[in-house]
Amino acid sequence: MTKTIGKVAATEKNPTTIDEFYFWTNKQRILNPFDVVKVEHIEGSISFGIIEEISHITDSASYLSNFISSDFGDVNNEPNMHRIGMNFVKAKVLGNDKSIYTPVLDGSKVGLADQAEVLQALGLKNIKNPLVCGYMEMYRAEDKITLPVHLNSQFLIGPEGAHLNISGISGLAAKTSYTMFLMKAIQEQYLKTDSSDDSIAFVMFNVKGRDLLAIDEPNEELTEEEKTRYTNMLGLSTEPFKNAKYYYPYSDQSNSKTYSYGQNSDIEAQIDTNKGFKYKYVFEDDKLNLDLLFSNIEDSTGTMESIINFIITDQGGFGDVTSWSQFINKVGEFTKSGQQGGDKEISVMSWRKFKRVISKALNNSIFSQRVVPEKNEIRLRDSIKDIKKNDIHVIDIAKLDQDTQAFVFGDVIRAIYDLKLGQEDRNEIEIPSKIVIFIDELNKYASKDIPKDSPILRQIIDISERGRSLGIILFSVEQFKSAIHDRVKGNCATHAYGRTNAIEISKGDYRFVPPVYKNMMTRLDPGEYIIEHPVFRSLLNIKFPRPLYKQFPNG
Repeated sequence: MTKTIGKVAATEKNPTTIDEFYFWTNKQRILNPFDVVKVEHIEGSISFGIIEEISHITDSASYLSNFISSDFGDVNNEPNMHRIGMNFVKAKVLGNDKSIYTPVLDGSKVGLADQAEVLQALGLKNIKNPLVCGYMEMYRAEDKITLPVHLNSQFLIGPEGAHLNISGISGLAAKTSYTMFLMKAIQEQYLKTDSSDDSIAFVMFNVKGRDLLAIDEPNEELTEEEKTRYTNMLGLSTEPFKNAKYYYPYSDQSNSKTYSYGQNSDIEAQIDTNKGFKYKYVFEDDKLNLDLLFSNIEDSTGTMESIINFIITDQGGFGDVTSWSQFINKVGEFTKSGQQGGDKEISVMSWRKFKRVISKALNNSIFSQRVVPEKNEIRLRDSIKDIKKNDIHVIDIAKLDQDTQAFVFGDVIRAIYDLKLGQEDRNEIEIPSKIVIFIDELNKYASKDIPKDSPILRQIIDISERGRSLGIILFSVEQFKSAIHDRVKGNCATHAYGRTNAIEISKGDYRFVPPVYKNMMTRLDPGEYIIEHPVFRSLLNIKFPRPLYKQFPNG
């Protein structure tokens, strides 16, 4: 034992078990939850434990005894008797180096683990397909250990497992930053390989201000210490993302012809260098996605679905419609009392409701007459069709209203599905074997409150349940995990928990988390996460550095 800090205490009330043990230690010894300790066990073996709770106890029988021994509550005088005190620690058993899982024995020596032993205890030693996910700090002063943490990438992006879910309150959890850290590590890993059998591309949705609108530009605010942490500890470069393209909603109301929180000058510079594009939707090509505009509208009777089917099958004269304006006028014909020629099972009131929803959405300039490629205008479906390995497509939807955001998101998801299912002509260009989709504010599309017949909810559930086999991977972020549909979060192999609030941790999703760890979740700092991953033997408390790409004040 290199450094003994205490001994195992097995009592009648709290015996040691194959799952946990307690040990006492000096009351001046500083330990923290998530620290790893080792215990001498039988046959010369070593058992490892991870600290879950730390308590302090004295020989005082009651609070009243303490009050009396302090001269009946005189806070200015020294106590008139010396209390015997100690700390006792609860630890969860992680394993044994000789696979001996009988309970550790009373009086066994407990010590601090060195770096190699920490890796062995947590299941971090010799990880297959390693991908750095942050770094871990343990112990204090001369005993301090800082080491990188790697997960098995095949449980993050397939084929063994798939999907990542990150939760935490707005602003303080750095959810987007951590997701981008992982994706930067993934891209860098794949850029070093030249395999067509295992390649990757990314589709990201910018939903907040200018968050992701300059991910290929360096973060000039990074300190040398932070850069050294990237290179020396985490084994990553200090360069921002590569191969990024940006897609902005078209608008005729700005100099850059975009509807975005981005600066016109920045967007125009991206367009001039062929990194920026303006996306539109054209009736003849995109009418099949009309149902996506009704993703957040309850349609228990199926009347909206019936109207959409009526339209896309070219009934009632809709086959002659070639533009959105003609489409609105045609819909208006069916909203008049006593109209003839429509589906008699669809009431005029239903047509009027349909028109109200459609008219509001089609006021946006992205629903246009035509696309002009010479002006860097594009359909998002066409951009997805041409996606190549290591490409990053950043799709800006931040300034769109919620229903239009849902329409764009749903259209892109369908385009990715069609691409992976071989329904798009690629002209012999290799399709990336994996496409990672990153979406913030998942609650807008997959919460428990979303109508069960929502086409976008169905699509997300399908991705979570069978996307792995198709190479479609979902990286999702939300404020409150408890609000997300069970089939979506239940199929995520990796979970990350940032700072959250006490109400959230009281929900059933956190039932498996030890009480002290749950309380820690309410005070985690930005850049600090608790990670759950299949190859880890316990929840891990990790940290990560600030992003490498350009940051905008206030988003």
